[in-house]
Amino acid sequence: MVVSPDKHFLAFRVSPSLREEIHEIAVNEARSISQVCELLLAEGVEAYKKDGPKFIQRLVAKQKLRSK
Repeated sequence: MVVSPDKHFLAFRVSPSLREEIHEIAVNEARSISQVCELLLAEGVEAYKKDGPKFIQRLVAKQKLRSK
């Protein structure tokens, strides 16, 4: 695998169900899982820049509701 010098490798664990959902998005969009993850992360960072800690608080609240 060739990584351009302006890109860094980032690895983290996700649940099997989340990975499958990301995989489905990638297939539907004819993109790689890495491309989809990078797009979603970039949008999350932009939303955080706009809303600050409130953005994370909303995400945590949504996650708590889903786990009930």
